[in-house]
Amino acid sequence: MDPEDTEQLAAEMRGKTVDGWGLLQIAAGTGLAAYVVWAGILMPGFHKVPLKLQVPYIPASAKQVENVMLLLEGRSGKMVDLGSGDGRIVLEAYRRGFRPAVGYELNPWLLRLSNYRAWKAGCYSKVSYCREDLWKVDLSDCFNVTVFLAPSVLQLLERKLLMELPDEARVVAGRFPLPSWPPTRVAGDGLNKAWAYDLKQVRQAWQDNTEGTSV
Repeated sequence: MDPEDTEQLAAEMRGKTVDGWGLLQIAAGTGLAAYVVWAGILMPGFHKVPLKLQVPYIPASAKQVENVMLLLEGRSGKMVDLGSGDGRIVLEAYRRGFRPAVGYELNPWLLRLSNYRAWKAGCYSKVSYCREDLWKVDLSDCFNVTVFLAPSVLQLLERKLLMELPDEARVVAGRFPLPSWPPTRVAGDGLNKAWAYDLKQVRQAWQDNTEGTSV
């Protein structure tokens, strides 16, 4: 949301009462508001997750989603979004032909929002949003994985992906790159930047690095 839009919204909100749904709608347009809502209202489900593994909800922009889809272009099969938030990436993946398209999200409020968005788009029974801890999900049958997660958890995520994903899998990271993996392709710039990683290349690079270190 642009600064001018923010000022206009503030002016319109003066003297008005805002309910929880109104706050959620505002959050969808502003990253700061989204974080406040996540911290104050949308926290249920996170108390069982170690603090270092928790990731705040900040919705992906239309450009970010477009760059992710660009890096998945020409691919097919199962697609999963780890920490799927409001479900927009899963929904767009289904529109682009990925089957099944699945989102994993712990927060029940965001799952409700995801299902509402799917219903509004006419895709309610065609996509899946699961209330599961992404760290406990088995990814061995996943060929397309997207992540919009905080830098603090990406190194741990690398290990999980490396252990579980098949060689044919591609991982696309938005906003922040995976810290030690060599990207296959990159799309966009700035906050809209996305990175694609092919597991076969990642494993080969890891093996080459290990052999070089042992010499």
